[in-house]
Amino acid sequence: MASITRLLISCPDQPGIVAATARLLADTGANIVDSDQHTTDPHGGTFYMRMEFDLALDAAARAELETRFAREVADPLQMQWRMADASARKRVAILVSREEHCLLDLLWRARRGELAIDVPLVVSNHELLREDVEAFGLRYEHVPVVRGREGEGEARLLELLAAEPVDLIVLARYMRILSGGLLDELAVPVINIHHSFLPAFAGAGPYAQAKARGVKLIGATAHYVTERLDDGPIIEQDTVRVTHRDDVPALIRLGADIERVVLARAVRWHCEDRVLRAGDTTVVF
Repeated sequence: MASITRLLISCPDQPGIVAATARLLADTGANIVDSDQHTTDPHGGTFYMRMEFDLALDAAARAELETRFAREVADPLQMQWRMADASARKRVAILVSREEHCLLDLLWRARRGELAIDVPLVVSNHELLREDVEAFGLRYEHVPVVRGREGEGEARLLELLAAEPVDLIVLARYMRILSGGLLDELAVPVINIHHSFLPAFAGAGPYAQAKARGVKLIGATAHYVTERLDDGPIIEQDTVRVTHRDDVPALIRLGADIERVVLARAVRWHCEDRVLRAGDTTVVF
């Protein structure tokens, strides 16, 4: 039976939210082991909370607790909420194109136990990385995307993911745009990683553009994917300083380093239920 359960809440801020939640959990015998909360404004803002509690629950007991929580706490306080078994590993599909640095970093961290994820499927629009992925004992599917026939590639991707249901999709330098219709059909969160030069240095050769402009910081951004290209709610960002001594290959290498770290943090935080979406932004506990 599950022991640690995570409870995530968002609702209109008002007095008594924490007290009502804690009171019900105490009444069931749960022991709260971790709690964090944030309000956008104590007078009319939105309240967010992530809580972990220790209570042995089988499926029937969890369903009973959720029903009681909804009736006695969530509905009266107008909560959006969910409970999650902390021991349940997230199933994550990874999409990749030619660049392997983010993909292999995620697979390495998963193998070492740094990420509590299972990867049932890696999909690429190129064959280049099959040997690398299969060396981890994972399934690799090549789904080419042909100009003018993008719908066929999306249909095949949906077919693969229907056969291997996942909780999250990660674009580990997958250099194709996912259509709004595809995102709706996927019906799971999608996380993307890219350099942080946008919108200043869009298009091809961003590092060469950055070098030409004499940038002193390069970085990476991990965000949820929406129909707006590279403009979804941001989960994590980081930067590293560079100087005039760094040529374009050095900038690319440093950029790859920071992309790996930022994407791994975003995936870990999402899979640990630390990220609550709040419109165009996020609350990350």
